[in-house]
Amino acid sequence: MDSEVIFAVEEAPEGGYTAHALGYFIVTEADSWAELRANVREAVQVHFDEGERPKMILLHFVRDEVFAV
Repeated sequence: MDSEVIFAVEEAPEGGYTAHALGYFIVTEADSWAELRANVREAVQVHFDEGERPKMILLHFVRDEVFAV
């Protein structure tokens, strides 16, 4: 059992956010940051059995930015 699960969070093109767990097949999305946190927590609870759940969830916000030189 890992003590944490890390999610890469990105802004969705249509608005809101998507979150993908690194190393696990867990994906969720939401319209707001608060809703995303709740959806991630629920997805982790569903994915892992009670005794195997990680103790921490890390949301890593990934943002690409392109600008002219």
